[in-house]
Amino acid sequence: MKNKTSPKALDLIKRSEGCILKAYLCPANVPTIGYGHTKTVTKADVKAGKRITAAEAERLLLVDLAGFEAAVRKLVKVPVTDDQFGALVSFAYNLGEGALASSTLLKRINNKDAVALIRASWMQWNKARVNGVLKPLKGLTIRRQAEFDLFQNGVAKT
Repeated sequence: MKNKTSPKALDLIKRSEGCILKAYLCPANVPTIGYGHTKTVTKADVKAGKRITAAEAERLLLVDLAGFEAAVRKLVKVPVTDDQFGALVSFAYNLGEGALASSTLLKRINNKDAVALIRASWMQWNKARVNGVLKPLKGLTIRRQAEFDLFQNGVAKT
């Protein structure tokens, strides 16, 4: 598979993640900066108020994106369009390669299951732990719907 994240998918990731140029702790208490970049950020960076430029945030996004593109290429066993590929990259960017790898969503895509089944599997990933309890979050519901819309129609509405 030689797919690349489509411009629509890249825009969806950027809008969904937002760009914060000062290190912070995300709702899951993970040190983060830029467009949801976590790999090289520490709690010490958050405490010190580390800042990056918009250009650095863009560079980190593209580095992170390359890793998730490689993961999606490895995991998806059926032909997909660049928009479909990008929707899956957005999913993995937000939830991690492991979540996609072990998901019913991936199994349904690779089995070429009905769109309704794929949508149901996609939309169940709209929850996060809040005070130890899994709860649907509006932002995640919006993102999952936008990803699915892009996967199905090549249109991401957020």
